[in-house]
Amino acid sequence: MENILSEYKTVLPEDVKIWFKAGTVEDFPTNRGGCIKYKNKQIAVFNFTRRNTWYACQNACPHKMEMLLSRGMLGSAEETPKIACPMHKKTFSLVDGSCLSGEDYSIATYPVKIVGDEVFVGFID
Repeated sequence: MENILSEYKTVLPEDVKIWFKAGTVEDFPTNRGGCIKYKNKQIAVFNFTRRNTWYACQNACPHKMEMLLSRGMLGSAEETPKIACPMHKKTFSLVDGSCLSGEDYSIATYPVKIVGDEVFVGFID
């Protein structure tokens, strides 16, 4: 299962080579997540309307290697937007992927852009 996590690497906006169309704005619930598949990766996409921002991260929880972060609870830790794993309650920053629960875990994050009503997630490969 460890090899699953090696598939996910954070992508910075300036490093994007491919903008993958994930769907339309209407395809994603507000203040919750949806999941897309890009190549062999599952990516959680969040329309965080309370912050008026979109986020994307790996769907795999690094704690137990389960594909479920898209079903997690959105919130904030002070000013940092976060996702909480629905099963294990570990929380991760949607900005840099760091674990906000104090454990030595992290998740990959990906840039999101909206063009008209279309949602795009940025990848390197």
